[in-house]
Amino acid sequence: MTLPTALLLGYCLLALLAALIGGMMPSLIKLTHTRLQFAVSLVAGLMLGLSVLGLLPHATHELGSVHQSTSWLLAGFLIMFLLQRFAPFHHHDVPEGSPPEPCGHTHSLAERSARGLSWIGLAFGLSLHSVFDGLAMAAAVTADAQTPRGGALGLGTALAVILHKPFGALAITTLMTASGAGRALRNWVNLAFACVTPLGAMLFFLGAGPWAVVHPSWLGCALAFCAGTFLCIACADLLPELQFHTHDRFKLSLALIIGLGIAIFIGQLKLPGHGHSSNHPKTEHLHPPR
Repeated sequence: MTLPTALLLGYCLLALLAALIGGMMPSLIKLTHTRLQFAVSLVAGLMLGLSVLGLLPHATHELGSVHQSTSWLLAGFLIMFLLQRFAPFHHHDVPEGSPPEPCGHTHSLAERSARGLSWIGLAFGLSLHSVFDGLAMAAAVTADAQTPRGGALGLGTALAVILHKPFGALAITTLMTASGAGRALRNWVNLAFACVTPLGAMLFFLGAGPWAVVHPSWLGCALAFCAGTFLCIACADLLPELQFHTHDRFKLSLALIIGLGIAIFIGQLKLPGHGHSSNHPKTEHLHPPR
C-alpha cells in the first residue's frame, strides 16, 4: 500500500468516526448553544483559510492559469450555493430542550426545522455535500503525492472535513428524533451518512490514475472546484451563523481567528524543497503514484 493511499484511508476512517460521534452526540453530552457556535466559528475560519490560501493557489499552480482556476472556483461556489439554496439542509444548533442562552431565547434545531423539512431531505442534501467533501480530501491527498517532497494540503483539507462532519450528523439525528424516528433507524441512517464521504473519496482516488493520464489538468480543476465549495460553505453557511448571533461576539470572533490561524499554520507545514513555481508543472508528474 502506498503512503498516499494509507493517508487517505486514515483520513476517511477519522471522517467516518467524526460523523458517527456527531450523530450520537445528543445522547452522549449536553451541548450548549454557545459551545456549538464556538466550534462552528472555528471550522468556518479553517475552511475559509484553506480555500483561499491552500486549495486555490495549488489549483492555479497545477493549471498554470489564474483564469481557469478562478473559473472552477466560481463553479464550485455556485453549485454548492444553489444546492444550499434549494435544499436548505444546513443547521448548526443544539437539540430541543437546551437551556436558554444569553441572547434571551433558545435556538432549537427541531423547533425551526421539523415542520418545514423532513429528515429524508436533510439526509439527502447533506449526503450530496459529503460527496464534495470526499472529492476535496482525495484531490488534496493526490496533490500532495505529486509534490516531490510532500506537502500538508491533504492534512489541512482532511482536518476541515473531519471537523465539519459532526455538525451534519448532529442535524440529521436531531431532526429524526423530532419526527419520532426510533433509535435503531437513527443509528442505521447515521452509519450510512458517515460512510458517504469515505466511499466518495476512495472511489475518486482509485479512479484518478487512468483519468490523469488522459486529462493531466484534472487535479487543478478538482482542487479549484473544491476551493469554491469550501468558500461557499464558510461564507454562505457558517459565517452567517457568526454574524447572526449578537451574544458572545468576542468569543465567536476569536474562534474564527483561531480557525484561520490553523489554516495558515497548516500552509507552512510543507517539507523542505516544496514550493510553487510560476511555470506550469510538467504533465508527466500529474498522475497519482501507483
